[in-house]
Amino acid sequence: MTSFGPDDDLRRASFARVKLHGASFRETNLSETTFYDVTFERATFREAYFEGARFVGASFDNAEIDGAIDGLTINGIEIGPLVEAELDRRNPGREKLRSSHPEGMREAWAWLEGLWAATTAEALEHPEASLNLRVDEEWSFLETLRHLVFASETWLGAGVLGRTTFHHLGLTGPWMDPAAAGLDVDAAPTVEEVLAARAEQQAMVREFLETVTPETLDSETAPPEGVAWPPPHPQSVRSRLHVILDEEWWHLQFAKRDMARWPT
Repeated sequence: MTSFGPDDDLRRASFARVKLHGASFRETNLSETTFYDVTFERATFREAYFEGARFVGASFDNAEIDGAIDGLTINGIEIGPLVEAELDRRNPGREKLRSSHPEGMREAWAWLEGLWAATTAEALEHPEASLNLRVDEEWSFLETLRHLVFASETWLGAGVLGRTTFHHLGLTGPWMDPAAAGLDVDAAPTVEEVLAARAEQQAMVREFLETVTPETLDSETAPPEGVAWPPPHPQSVRSRLHVILDEEWWHLQFAKRDMARWPT
């Protein structure tokens, strides 16, 4: 099996009529690379970024895409609004996630907390082994909760409240060094410890939203200097909160998807 790693810079490379069966690309820069007459049947792209990519004459029969699709155009039609409308239809209340005023954002958070409470209760009816099970190499249920702890502590805790430390059980993605944020990469917490961290994080968001004003939502903030995440540039409080709402929604969908495949 051919493998490419972090030290392989394949920018502007050209793959024409190449057989890549079984090849592995991990942390490889393929920007501006050309793939011509290349077969990707049953290929998997995980944590991949296709911003500005062009697929011409491509076949996506029975393909599955999970990810950000803002501005994605297929056969001349921007499909993002169509997907959003269908998701709203299937999930009454989801439109609250796009609220831009305090009351709407409070309703959105309460709605998410209710969904997560029901899903977590269902998850806890399963053996602990299922809570730690990784389906198709995705995060386990407990790891998902730990990631949401990190998401809120960074986007709200650091990005808005100016905090410089994070809960050690938080879990970040492959895009940053967890040690830089003081996270315990070797942690093997109990279910109770994860649930306690999760409850603390949810309360932080809830309490902030209880008193937030339109003026605060409009204001721009930046995290303290030296904090590993979020990015250092100024950003409105509203947009930071929308990141949290999106994280909560999508990871709920991922968790429910994987729970459907837990052993019975």
